[in-house]
Amino acid sequence: MVKNDTHSLSDVHESIDATRQRKGWRKILAFMGPAYLVSVGYMDPGNWATDLQGGAQFGYKLIWVLLMSNLMALLLQSLSARLGIVRRKDLAQVNRETYPPLTNFCLYVLAEVAIAACDLAEVLGMALGIQLLTGLPLIWGVSITVLDTFLLFYLQKKGMRAMEAFIIALVLIIGLSFLIELFFAKPDVGEMIKGFVPSSLNDQALYIAVGIIGATVMPHNLYLHSALVQTRKINNSEVATRKAIKYNIVDSAIALNAAFFVNAGILVLAATAFFYNGHSSVARIQDAYILLESALGTSLAPILFAVALIAAGQSSTVTGTLAGQVVMEGYLHLRINPWMRRLLTRLLAIIPAVIVIAVYGEAEVDNMLVFSQVLLSLQLGFAVIPLIHFVSDKKTMGVFAIKPYVKIIAWLVAAILVFLNVRLVAGEIIDVLSESGHLFIKAIIIIVSLIFAWLFITMTFYPLYAKRKTRSSEGIHGKVPQLLNLSVNPFQKIAVALDFKTLDEKLIAHAIKQGNKHATYLLLHVVETVSASFSGNATDDDETRQDAERLQAYAAQLKQMGYTVETQLGYQHRVEEIVRIVNEFNADMLVMGAHRHKGLKDVFYGETVNIVRHKLPMPVLIVS
Repeated sequence: MVKNDTHSLSDVHESIDATRQRKGWRKILAFMGPAYLVSVGYMDPGNWATDLQGGAQFGYKLIWVLLMSNLMALLLQSLSARLGIVRRKDLAQVNRETYPPLTNFCLYVLAEVAIAACDLAEVLGMALGIQLLTGLPLIWGVSITVLDTFLLFYLQKKGMRAMEAFIIALVLIIGLSFLIELFFAKPDVGEMIKGFVPSSLNDQALYIAVGIIGATVMPHNLYLHSALVQTRKINNSEVATRKAIKYNIVDSAIALNAAFFVNAGILVLAATAFFYNGHSSVARIQDAYILLESALGTSLAPILFAVALIAAGQSSTVTGTLAGQVVMEGYLHLRINPWMRRLLTRLLAIIPAVIVIAVYGEAEVDNMLVFSQVLLSLQLGFAVIPLIHFVSDKKTMGVFAIKPYVKIIAWLVAAILVFLNVRLVAGEIIDVLSESGHLFIKAIIIIVSLIFAWLFITMTFYPLYAKRKTRSSEGIHGKVPQLLNLSVNPFQKIAVALDFKTLDEKLIAHAIKQGNKHATYLLLHVVETVSASFSGNATDDDETRQDAERLQAYAAQLKQMGYTVETQLGYQHRVEEIVRIVNEFNADMLVMGAHRHKGLKDVFYGETVNIVRHKLPMPVLIVS
């Protein structure tokens, strides 16, 4: 296995130790979890819309599409897990090493579009669930979904195991809800079994089928799974790697079959309650909710439906954010605060949802859900084909490169996906081009089609003919530079920001270690009382006097030891005052404390350190 310096999801990388000797079921338990986080993407609200329409309009006829999609997903997710386990890199990182910069940028944009489309489905699904249970207008429900950003932030603080437990609990809620729904529905088992036999599809059924595939085999999940498996620490040996691959296949099989049960449950429920009861026109989740009580004869049915819908939307929010983090870090090497990433992702989904609801009304929500899943399906080939290339490469995968028969099946799956998408898109393009007028729109469509064709050809054939880029062999950060200039001028002026907590002595000790007795030290503190906010440096309340006396006491002790020390107070605005005082002092270095806050406190108090260090053109020593 090859280890790299920049890890996927570095804050939880190898945070779960799977190297310890365990017996019985505990062996596999150490590896269980990543596939469950991935599986929730296979039962998100976008699946509900496509499964609901498929069942209501075509009965059990499209069950075979669900089964085929699930088998495809199982194969592709196991390949994704294999890539992450063996190479200890995620799909985005390996893409960046392999393809030219322009191709990589295009692949990154497509991956972000896929994540935005998925998040759009989650936003709409949760908002619908809230509306169905409470009657709250949909546009308000969409706005409320931004609050789940803080839930994700809390889960990330608790660690991977807590996040996995939360997701598994939501999956159980969804599964139990539909198990009860099917008990009430009493589907025709004989007719349902016939639905597993493949049949021809007309244009309308094909659109729904492609949406089902896009909702089931999600491109961003391939990026995510290759990163999540790296949260398990394994030994760097062939035996340990084989064991990790085997247990992750088991993990994927259990989790994705649970997702198949949920999707099949939605489709069978829609077929039983609507298609066979003369309600084949049902295409909206709201309509399904209203009709379920009369169709199944119990008031519990619509409540379970809405609860499961909220659980599906909430569980999917976690994976969407993690996938976005993996894609951004892997392609761009750009890291931003996870909660900020979540907030931005959620806003990108909320804005188009609010616009469509405000302009076209709530009737278009289900069409948006299906469209988001078709959009996801169109991205699939651009994630699947590179993945197959990488896991087939014996040079980088060694003995863990996939077998020839697996390679043949994987390429067959890719060909099916590409064929379905090309057929769907080509049909839409031909319809538009055959209409009269709209020359500008037609020109744009032709240009975009040519760009996609170029990207597809480059992505498919570049790994076969192009040599590895030199940065691939040099690692992520390029060549190791020669260390020719290691001299640093001694620090002459060192500022120390004190908050009169337990760290004061430690901060001063680190400061004098940097400058010894040759430097001049400035001890500063920012007063944040109510009086300070109004009076500034004219403040003369009791707290300000005590703060000044404490600074003088520190300075007096240091002067007795032979150090040159000055003191200064700042007022009210902590960041601005620290930056101002340090600049006026012409300091060579600033010493500050890190407060080790947890949870939401870290969001508020921890920002001082980050903002200050970005605003000052000098070394900032953070002491914790």
